[in-house]
Amino acid sequence: MCVEALPPPSSRLTRRGVLAGAAALAGTVAAAGPATAGPRSTDARPAASGGGSPRGGSLVIEGGTLLDPATGDVTENSVIVIVDGTVRAAGARGDVAVPRGAETLDAHGRWVMPGLIDAHIHLSTTAEALDAVRQGATSARSGSTSFYQDIAVRELARHSPGLAPRLVAAGVFVTPDLGETVLADPDLTPLARLKDGVRSAEALRRVVEVNIARGADVVKTRVNERAGLPEQDPLAQVYSREQLSEIVRAARKGGKGVLCHSYSERGCDDAVAAGIRSLEHGVFVGERTLHEMRRRGTYFTPTLTAIAGLAESADPVLAERGRAYLPVLKRAVLAAHETGVPLAAGTDSSGGTVRPIGREVELMRAAGLPALDAIRTATTGAARLLGLERTVGRLARGFSGDAIVLDGDPLADVSVLRRPVRVVRAGLAA
Repeated sequence: MCVEALPPPSSRLTRRGVLAGAAALAGTVAAAGPATAGPRSTDARPAASGGGSPRGGSLVIEGGTLLDPATGDVTENSVIVIVDGTVRAAGARGDVAVPRGAETLDAHGRWVMPGLIDAHIHLSTTAEALDAVRQGATSARSGSTSFYQDIAVRELARHSPGLAPRLVAAGVFVTPDLGETVLADPDLTPLARLKDGVRSAEALRRVVEVNIARGADVVKTRVNERAGLPEQDPLAQVYSREQLSEIVRAARKGGKGVLCHSYSERGCDDAVAAGIRSLEHGVFVGERTLHEMRRRGTYFTPTLTAIAGLAESADPVLAERGRAYLPVLKRAVLAAHETGVPLAAGTDSSGGTVRPIGREVELMRAAGLPALDAIRTATTGAARLLGLERTVGRLARGFSGDAIVLDGDPLADVSVLRRPVRVVRAGLAA
């Protein structure tokens, strides 16, 4: 069955209509309502507070030890001034003027860092979005959702930043078997007739084009089957290099990059050769492929947290898979770092469970990365992957007012990133 004769994605199905439907699925109608203002002065202790406006909030974080991941500089007794969600100034107390009457957050005795970035997460509900923020992920990149919920979460973050991470949305998965996702969009339903699934060049282009028409920022596809399903073989290849190249061409035509779910050595190599922007999981990525990734500037998002989670599964097949894969992936991460491949942290959280992005940084450190480099995978490095390097990943003038307050020195013990004592999203305490 060919889909080439079908017309372009319908303009009658508007982006607003897609967002309204996805918002209903994600539960954003209730969450998007006005939130109450927080106290005038707050202490850096875990507490629920809210607030949200299209511009973000205004806040002064004072007294903490500030870490700049870009330079590694540490500033004691720092002051960060956030106005309307954006950093106006950051530095030592004597060098920064504090606006009179400003709302303050006391961070004395604690460390302050930019909010973290989860470069691979599946957010389908408002509860998941808020949970991600409260665990320190103030920005994120979606790994796709079944019915465009991530696009709605992205819009929620834009008008109510305290409720969701700033999100780069992937829309729906480009995969051979769309399953019920064909009902996400009338322009996808003809693909249900395809006997062999989404495999032809025409079908692959169609899913990419519909995603872009509905507002996706990036395109997500796969080269291998899933590791998290015991009945599937993660080393089995589902798309060829030629098919992946078709997806990449269609995405580039729309100005988008591609992230690719990959496991096997050949699958990783085919995905990189096809021109993907980032390799996801990549357990058995080979040395030759890593050198090619460095040459092309292809990112590696290993999702160590997800693989470590398999080892804790009650299913014996998944538990054994996790135990076997995790040390291999750690070696791949260290080899990538030593080769010069850019790394980005991602948890691959999904299904209602949001894992702390700080755990991924901890596993990067355990794989052999120096502490500062591990921290960069969830700050400056991930920011470059998302195209947000001038917006997030640092607490410097002009950057977003996203911050986390920590109980200890992350350069001495990165595990403190798993439990931020306070999170600030666009100047709003989460």
